[in-house]
Amino acid sequence: MAKNAWPAANKMALMGKRISRLDGPAKSTGHAKYAYDMNRPGMLYVRLLGSPHAAAKVSSINFDEAKKVPGVVEARGEIGTAAPDNEVRYAGEIIASVAASSEEAAREAISKIKVVYEVLPHLVDDTDPSKSDGKEQGEDKPDAAAVDAAIAAAEVKVSGKYGLATITHACHESHGQVCEFGTDGNLHVWPSTQNVSAYAGGLKDAAGLPVNQILVDCQYMGGGFGSKFDSGRWGRICVEYAKLTGKPIKLMLERDQELMIGGNRPSAYADVTVGASKDGMMTVWSSSAWGSGGMGGAGRLGVPYVFGNIPNRRTVSKGIRTNRGSSAAWRAPGHPQACLITMSAIADLAAELKMDELEFFLKNASLTALPQVYTDELKIAADLIGYKDKAHLRTALTEGTLKRGLGIGIHTWGGIGNDSQCECVINPDGAVSVSTGTQDLGVGTRTAVGIVAAETLGLPLEKIQVNIGKNTYPPSGASGGSTTIGGVSASTREAATNALNALLEKAAPALGVAADQLEARDGKIQVAGTPAKSLPWAKACSLLGQMPVSGRGENKRGKGVSDGTVLDNQGVGGVQIADVSVDVETGQVFINEFVAVQDCGLIVDMKTAESQVFGALIMGVTYALFEECIYDNTTGRMLNADLEFYRLATLADVGTLKVHMMTGPGYDDRGVIGLGEPPVIAPGAAISNAVANAIGVRVPTLPLTPDKVLAALEQGGKIA
Repeated sequence: MAKNAWPAANKMALMGKRISRLDGPAKSTGHAKYAYDMNRPGMLYVRLLGSPHAAAKVSSINFDEAKKVPGVVEARGEIGTAAPDNEVRYAGEIIASVAASSEEAAREAISKIKVVYEVLPHLVDDTDPSKSDGKEQGEDKPDAAAVDAAIAAAEVKVSGKYGLATITHACHESHGQVCEFGTDGNLHVWPSTQNVSAYAGGLKDAAGLPVNQILVDCQYMGGGFGSKFDSGRWGRICVEYAKLTGKPIKLMLERDQELMIGGNRPSAYADVTVGASKDGMMTVWSSSAWGSGGMGGAGRLGVPYVFGNIPNRRTVSKGIRTNRGSSAAWRAPGHPQACLITMSAIADLAAELKMDELEFFLKNASLTALPQVYTDELKIAADLIGYKDKAHLRTALTEGTLKRGLGIGIHTWGGIGNDSQCECVINPDGAVSVSTGTQDLGVGTRTAVGIVAAETLGLPLEKIQVNIGKNTYPPSGASGGSTTIGGVSASTREAATNALNALLEKAAPALGVAADQLEARDGKIQVAGTPAKSLPWAKACSLLGQMPVSGRGENKRGKGVSDGTVLDNQGVGGVQIADVSVDVETGQVFINEFVAVQDCGLIVDMKTAESQVFGALIMGVTYALFEECIYDNTTGRMLNADLEFYRLATLADVGTLKVHMMTGPGYDDRGVIGLGEPPVIAPGAAISNAVANAIGVRVPTLPLTPDKVLAALEQGGKIA
C-alpha cells in the first residue's frame, strides 16, 4: 500500500522540478477573473466617504444633495452623530456610503455629502519616543548592572539610532468584494481574500445567515501580503447594502482608501548599543525601541534578531498610538524591522573593528539558532556575488561620484503547515480531482496542490483537476505565516494516498498480487519495481465499476497527517548580499546585483519557489529605497495616498537578481516548509549595509531616499 511519507528525492518525478503554473495561461491572457471582474445583472456600486480629519467628532451628516444625483439608490451614514459613536480616529476612516447604478454616479454622490466636524487634536508623528503612551509592549531586562558592566568592558562598541518608516501593503487589487443574495436563499460572495474557508464568519451577522449559507468564491486575487484575512468593515457594508436593496453589490476600495485604511506595516526605531571583544565576538546588546502601527501602537520588537545568543542583552519596546489607519500583518510581521535594526548595528560594529562584514557574520554565526545553516549560506552567497573579488577591488570599483559597496542581511522564519483538509476523487474513467478550500495569492498554491497529487498518483500534472478557492471545499487555513504550502502539501498527499490505496485494492486481483505490493508510477499501476507487470491507469480505474473512490486527508498544525507522519517542518534561515552604487552628488542608490540563498525544506516546485524569492527581493528593494507613508503633522493626512507619489520599484530599479535554494541532505528531509515570508525580511538590512559600506557613513533609516543619503554624508564627514 502507498505510504504518506515523502518518497526519496531520486524517486520523485515532479516534485522539486521547474514546473510552470497551472493558471499561467489564464492570467496572461486575461481570462482569470478577479473580484472586480465579477459583474452581476442589475448590480449596484457602493462607494465610501472617508474623514478628511485625523481626529474629530461628527456633528451632522446631510445627504440631500447626494440623493439628487441620477442613479443613486441609497445613501447612509456609517458613523453616529451622537457620542460616543461619532468619533473619528484617523484620516480616511469611513463616515458614510452611497449605492448607485454606476461607479460614476456613486463617486459624484459621495462628493456631495455634507459633514460637519468638530476637529480634535491629533498625533501622526511616530519618530519621537517621548510621544509613547508609556506602556512597554515587551521587555527583556536582565540584571541592569551586569549589562552596564558588559558595555563598559566591551573592547569595541558602537551606539546608533536605526529604523524604518511605516509602509502600506499597496495591493494592486484593492480590498473589497461582490456579493449577491441568490434565489437559492444563499449569500454568494466573490471577495479578494487570503482566507477563503473562514471568510464567511465575518459576514454572518450582516447577512443574517449561518455560515453554511454564505458561499465564498475567490479563484484569483491581486495581492494581500497579510492584509486580507477578513472581510473588513467594507465587506460588511457591502452585504448590508445587498440585503437592503435586494441587488448585487460591488464594493472595492478606491486607491487612496486602500493605501490609508487597508492596513500598514508598523514603523520601528531603536537606540542601540552593541559591543564586542577585539577578536570580533559580540558580548553585549542594549536597545530601546519604539514605533507605531496606528491606533494600536506597536508590538514588541524582537531584537537582537537572529543573533539571539549574545551573552548580555537588555531590550525595551514601546508603542506610540497615532491617528493613522491600523496596521495589519505585512509579510513576516515584525521581522523586517528587527532585522534592519539588528543587522545595521552589527555591520557598524564590524566597521568599527575594521573587520570585513562577511568575516564578522561568519565569526558570530555561533550566536544564532542555526549556526551551520547560516555558515553554509553565507559562503554560498559570497561565492554567488563574487564577494572576495569585489571586497578587495572596492576602490577600483568606485569611480568619480559613484561609490560602491557590499552589505549582508540574514533572517529566519517558522513556516510550519497550517490546518488543512483535502479530498481526492478517482473516477472510473481515470479522471482525478483534488479539492481543498485554500487560496492562491499568486504564489503557485494551485500548482503545488496539483504537483503533490500527480506525484502521489504517478500521473502527469495535466491529468489532475485542482479545485481551490471555495468554502464549499474541505476547509483549509488562511494564507498567513507562510503556513499554506506545508499544510496543503500534507493534506493533499494524504488524500491522494488514501484514494490511491482504494484503487490498489481494486486492481490487485487483476495483477495477482496483494495491494501492498503495488505502486502508481508513470501512468500505470504496477507491481512495485516491475513495470512489465502493470495496468495502464485508465484500465486500472475501469475496475472501479460505476463508483468512484475517494480519499480524505488532514494536516494538523504541528502534528502532521492523521497517521502521525510529519510531512511539514519549520525553522528556516536565509542570507542575502547586496552590491550597490551610491551617487554622492545626487544621493541616488543603485542596485547592481542582489543574491539570496534560502532554505525552505523539501521543494514542491523549484520554479515557483525561486519566483517567490525573486518577488521578495523586488519587494525588498522597494521598501528599502522608495516606500514610505508620508503624513502631514498639521492635518494628519497621508500626503502620498496614490501610486504616483507612493513609489514602488520597477524592473529598472532592482539590478541583477540571483537566487539559490538550499537542497540536499539536511534540507530536503525536513519536509515542506513555507517560503512566502522569509526572503522579504533581509533586503532592507542588506541594502542599508551596502550603502553604509559604499559611503562610509550610516543612513540611519529606511527608505534610503536621496535626501537622507545626502544628509548622512553631510553629517558623517568624509567619504570612505
